[in-house]
Amino acid sequence: MDAWRIDELQNVGLAVRETARRMPDELAVACPAAGQTKKLPAGQKFQYDTITFSELEKRSNQLANGLKSLGITQGVRVALMVPPGIDFVCHVFALYKTGAVTILIDPGMGRKNMIKCLAAAKPEGIVGIRKAQLARWIFRSSFRSCRLNVSTDGYFPWCQQSKHFLAKCSTDFDPPESTIEHEAAIIFTTGSTGPPKGVLYRHRNFIEQAQQIRDYFQLKPGSVDVSGFPLFALFNAAMGTTTVFPEMDATRPAEIYPPNLIDAVNQFNADQSFGSPALWNTVSKYCIEHQQTLPTIRRVLTAGAPVPPEVLASVKRIIAPDGDVYTPYGATEALPVACNSATEVLGETAADTNRGKGTCVGHRFERIQWKVIRIDDGPLKDISQTESLPQGEIGELMVQGPAVTDQYVTRTEANADHKVADGDSFWHRMGDVGYLDPSGRFWFCGRKAHRVQAKPGTMFTVPCEAIINTHEKVYRSALLGLGSPGEQTPVIVVEPYAGDWPTTSSQSQQLIDQIKSLASQHELTMPIQHVLLKRALPVDIRHNSKIFREQLRPWAKDQLNQ
Repeated sequence: MDAWRIDELQNVGLAVRETARRMPDELAVACPAAGQTKKLPAGQKFQYDTITFSELEKRSNQLANGLKSLGITQGVRVALMVPPGIDFVCHVFALYKTGAVTILIDPGMGRKNMIKCLAAAKPEGIVGIRKAQLARWIFRSSFRSCRLNVSTDGYFPWCQQSKHFLAKCSTDFDPPESTIEHEAAIIFTTGSTGPPKGVLYRHRNFIEQAQQIRDYFQLKPGSVDVSGFPLFALFNAAMGTTTVFPEMDATRPAEIYPPNLIDAVNQFNADQSFGSPALWNTVSKYCIEHQQTLPTIRRVLTAGAPVPPEVLASVKRIIAPDGDVYTPYGATEALPVACNSATEVLGETAADTNRGKGTCVGHRFERIQWKVIRIDDGPLKDISQTESLPQGEIGELMVQGPAVTDQYVTRTEANADHKVADGDSFWHRMGDVGYLDPSGRFWFCGRKAHRVQAKPGTMFTVPCEAIINTHEKVYRSALLGLGSPGEQTPVIVVEPYAGDWPTTSSQSQQLIDQIKSLASQHELTMPIQHVLLKRALPVDIRHNSKIFREQLRPWAKDQLNQ
C-alpha cells in the first residue's frame, strides 16, 4: 500500500482520519487486557484489547465532540494524564482534533516535578484517570484554573466522564479551522541539565516529525510496532502502523520483564520496536541468556542517550538476520536531527568511540540544517554573534528546520539561552557539544553544561567516560567537575556491573586502582584525580539512560570531604 502525504494536513489529529479511510479494518492499537498478571508465566500468553483504525477514528471523534461540548476547544490548555493504551491514543487524538493544547506529562519525572510542571503550564482542565483527578484535588491550590475536567476511567466528583461522551456523541466530527502553526501540545524535557522545561509543539512540528521519520526509515502502512515509548504511538497512527503496548511500566523501561515484550512481538508478528537503550539492554541480555530471538523484528529504534556498542551488538544478535538497530538523535525541542545504525557503528565508529572520539550519531535528516559553533555559556541574540568551527573541532551544536520547536512556554528565560535569531528564522542551540567529521557526521561529546573545566584544559564527558567504560567490570560512568570553572577537580564515578560489585574494601581499592591505571594511559583521562564507586548512578526515569550529574555532585563532594 502506498504511503500518503502527512504534510498535507493542517491538524495532526486528522492523520487518523486518512489512515482509517485507507485501511479501516487494520489493527491500530493493542494493549494487554486489564486484570492480568504483570509478569507473564512460562508457557502462557497475554490477552490483548484491540481497536481498528476505523474504530479509533470514530471513538476519537466521539470524545472530541464531548470535549468540545464541555468547552475544550481551540487554544484551551488541557493536561492529559492517561496511562499507555487504547484510551491514551483515543484521547490524545481527540484533543488534537478539538484544537486544544495538550499538556503531556511524564509521571516518571516524580510527583514533585510533575506537580510543578503542571502548575507552570497553567492547564484549564485535566483529562485523566481518577488517580490524576484525586491528585488535582489534593493539590488544588496549584490547579485553581482547572475547571474543565474529565475522568477517563469512571466516576469522580465534579468531573465529566469519557464513557458518557462515547455513549451520546456523534462519530462524526467537524474540526475547527486551523493552520499548521496553531499550538498543539506542551511536552516537557527530562530535566537532565536543570528543571524540566515545557516545549511548545505546533501541529507543524508533529506533522514534520512524522513525515521525516516515515521517509527516512521508508515505513509503509501495515507495519507493527511494539512500543516501549508511548509517545511514538502517535506517529504510528499517523503512518498506518499498528501499535502494540507490551505489559510494562513505561516510566521504568529498564525494569521491563522481557517475556512480556517477547509475547507482544510474537503474538502480533511485529517487525519494529521502539525503546530506550536501557530497555533493550535488559531484553537483549535476557534473550541471549535464554537462547531466544525476535525473528520478525527487522527494525529497532532506540534513543534517549548514547547507546553502548555492546548493546547494539546484543540487539542485532536477537533480531532478524537482515534487521538493524537505529539510533535517532535529537531532543524534546528538536527531533529528529540525525540517525546512525548499528551496522555502521559496529563496523566503523565503535572503535573510535572507545578511544575517546565521542559517539557518532550519524548524518542529519534531510530537512535539518546544522552547524557547530564556538562554545558560549551566555545567550546569543543574533546569528552574527556566533563563530562557526571547522571540521574536527569540538563546539556546541545548533540546528534549524521545520521539526524544530520555536519556544519554551514554561521556564521562558531559557528561550534567550537556546534560540538564536537569523533574519526571519531562528536556530536552536541543542546544549550538546561535539564536532563534524569530513563525511558530515556529528560526533556527540556530551552536554555543554556537563563539561569539566579543569586547569589542564576542558574535558568532555562522553569521550572520557567511553575510555573508562572499556574496563570489563564497568557498566557506566560519569565524569564530574568539582569546584569553580577553570579550576575544577575531575572526578569519575563508576557504576560496576551488578555481578562485579566489590564485596571487600581490598576489592574496592583494587578496582579503583585498575580504573586509575586505565585513565592514566589516555591523554583525555589523565587529569582524573579521583575514582568513586557507586552501586547505581541516578538516571532519568523516561529513558533510564541520561545520568543526573547534578544529583551526583553533592554526593561526590561528601565522599571526598570537599
